[in-house]
Amino acid sequence: METGLIFHPYMRPEHTARETFEWGVQSAIAADKAGLTSMMISEHASQQWENIPNPELIIAAAALQTEHIKFAPMAHILPHQHPAKLAIQIGWLSQILQGRYFLGIGAGAYPQSSLIHGIKNGADTEFTNTMVRESLEIMEKIWKRDPFFFEGKFWNAGYPEQTVSDDPNDEQHLLADFSPWGGVAPEIAVTGFSPKSPSMKFAGERGFRPISIFSGLDALKTHWETYSTAALANGHVPDRARYHVSQTVFVGDTDREAKREVMEGPIGYCFEHYLIPIWFRFGMMDGFIKDAGAERGDVNLEWIVDNVFVVGSPDTVVDKISTLFEKSGGWGTLQVESHDYYDDPAPWFHSLELLSKEVAPRIKLPEKVGAAA
Repeated sequence: METGLIFHPYMRPEHTARETFEWGVQSAIAADKAGLTSMMISEHASQQWENIPNPELIIAAAALQTEHIKFAPMAHILPHQHPAKLAIQIGWLSQILQGRYFLGIGAGAYPQSSLIHGIKNGADTEFTNTMVRESLEIMEKIWKRDPFFFEGKFWNAGYPEQTVSDDPNDEQHLLADFSPWGGVAPEIAVTGFSPKSPSMKFAGERGFRPISIFSGLDALKTHWETYSTAALANGHVPDRARYHVSQTVFVGDTDREAKREVMEGPIGYCFEHYLIPIWFRFGMMDGFIKDAGAERGDVNLEWIVDNVFVVGSPDTVVDKISTLFEKSGGWGTLQVESHDYYDDPAPWFHSLELLSKEVAPRIKLPEKVGAAA
């Protein structure tokens, strides 16, 4: 199993934009040194706790201070940006990273953010997903660098002739090449959240990399079934090695130490002040309660730490993830949910080291599921 980081970033609201930015770059450097293989950075224009409107700025800042880790915006919200501008930006950034870049795309989860961008019906997922498809169509045309002009339902865009001069030796007016690194479209990833996620179907249809936000075993199973069915129907081979699943994980030297750090530290603070109400509002908690055979009244922070998170010593974390693999079929990359350890990063960076070096090498996909199961 590979390990990655997903950076939302769940920063306490009192932190400044500069501190959030610094924590993003510091996290990238630490993750790279620890051996994590990917870092996904979310894009949100409205949320106080998830306050990164431009993930590409953190990616660019970290690019020259890291060596191996791959970066992805996870995700660029396509309805919120003009696809021509975004296509050029993506191409240039992928060139800067020279192969350490892949692209996450999404329709957006917060109607407030959509309204800021002039979309009144941002809660209509069918509408915003139609915008995603048109945006991606335009971006893929621009990356090919062939002349065209497209007049769509939401945007107009085009690509001009390579030069305005008839002289083949005139280099003064040639267009800059902002196509993605390698001259082809970057690998694209799509995040699925709800049990009947349309994003998983879209990812399968296009052969994109699937990313599941963990919200219970039933949702994971449904995500993979939806993705693999759509992939096979469109001539793609679904491969669990490409599958990413995000989860809250903390590894300590002992079980007791790890649980204390989560309960009393930034993760516990974030859940009690922000995420537990959101999980109830979006229905995520229902899946966790069902998995544990519990009741709604059982739910508090300690119940979540014990029954939902993956917390403990390396041996305990290996056992917990292996159990999830056996029940769900497994995945190729565990994308760890990042939290606000800006004031004292040592426990968090130690956890990442243990996860990457003492946990991940011991976990493999179950043989019975195979690549396409």
